[in-house]
Amino acid sequence: MPDEPAALAAFSYELGLLKRIRRAGWWHVGVRDPESVAEHSMRAAQIAALLAVGEGANPERAAFLALWHDTQETRTGDIPHTAAKYMSKPEPREITSDQTAALPDASRTMVRTAVDEYETRQTLEARCAKDADKLEMLLQAVEYRETGVERVAGWIDSARKGLATETARRVAEAAVNLSPLTWRDR
Repeated sequence: MPDEPAALAAFSYELGLLKRIRRAGWWHVGVRDPESVAEHSMRAAQIAALLAVGEGANPERAAFLALWHDTQETRTGDIPHTAAKYMSKPEPREITSDQTAALPDASRTMVRTAVDEYETRQTLEARCAKDADKLEMLLQAVEYRETGVERVAGWIDSARKGLATETARRVAEAAVNLSPLTWRDR
């Protein structure tokens, strides 16, 4: 169909917004230029693959799910947890359905299936992807703490409480006790 390339291009432009949308919660603790949703998603996908290997799951699938986990934020922005009291949480699958409505069938199905799998957490890969989302937030909190940002303990505690896999729990335990620059000494 002649409209399929245009639909794919338009959706790709929409996905580009994720590079400019900042993770809003970090502003609450004084981070002047917080990471973007795209930056968060990139490292979350990489972490998801690593967690999946440790759990005996498919690392490619876990990384793929993590890549799509926050794409709905092109339509909503990054909503901090403090907003939950004042508004209902948007349904990610509904947003994804709207975002992908004009895509070719195979592309639409691929994106919707990935988001649904991530949201339902019925597979080990989806649980690894969700753990990677939480673990990435924990790592970012430690990194901000090391640069002098105070009051990030809530993010660290929240991330640790929400972890489902043993591999993620072990990584989180190590991460909170390491300097973000430890990699330089190895």
